Amino acid sequence: MTNFNGKQIYVETHGEGTPLVILNGIMMSTPSWKQFIPALSKYNKLILLDMLDQGQSSKMSESYDISIQADVLKAVLDDLKIEKAAICGISYGASVAMNFAIKYPDYAEKLVLFNCVPYTSPWLRDIGESWKLARSSPEMYYLTTIPVIYSMDFYNKNPEWLSTRKDFLTKYVFNNEDFLNAMERLTDSAATHDVRDGLSKINAKTLVVGGSEDYLTPISQQKYIQESISGARLAVMDNCGHAAMYEQPEVFTALITGFINGGE
Repeated sequence: MTNFNGKQIYVETHGEGTPLVILNGIMMSTPSWKQFIPALSKYNKLILLDMLDQGQSSKMSESYDISIQADVLKAVLDDLKIEKAAICGISYGASVAMNFAIKYPDYAEKLVLFNCVPYTSPWLRDIGESWKLARSSPEMYYLTTIPVIYSMDFYNKNPEWLSTRKDFLTKYVFNNEDFLNAMERLTDSAATHDVRDGLSKINAKTLVVGGSEDYLTPISQQKYIQESISGARLAVMDNCGHAAMYEQPEVFTALITGFINGGE
């Protein structure tokens, strides 16, 4: 655990080598990465953490801005005595990674940004509002939040896997008031996310990754980020939606490890 302003931040480390931090998507926590640990820690010191209001970290009682999560990451790296790291974030975690690279440029050596946006548009903000309104019913919450994160092809081809996931989420997660309250605060924290004016200040070597069938954060958003960061590269995962790590885990892992460890 790392202490952050009196809050406890849950941290795991695996393996040795160049430090690689993975930042969760908004609904994720450290167990979400279990299947990826062997590959991501083979040549790197893998650092997993639950940000505020996620997983085993402390919950907040008041609203906050997403930029506080960048301060959380700095506290974790300072606690681990790490001065430079590769930072990989997906969705909400990518927003945190960009905030971090702008605020603490000396710490971010490389960035991998999956399924990300430079700012929370009114359209995306209203999607977050729909999540909050759906919390009265676990099934409604599932139907509002989950189908849209997958490509249509993946969703239609994996009914059994999705049915099992739906059963677990509606029975054990989406009826948990503590989880739903934390999700509201996390969603609200992202409502004012806007790094458009800061992207040109990012000096970390950057790979931006989008899914060709991502309905939540369309590829145009990743192109904007790539074009705004000097020297950044763009990769597109074909036939892939917002949940890139679940739809194409091998490609997802290869993109991270190849960019982090594969030279320039």
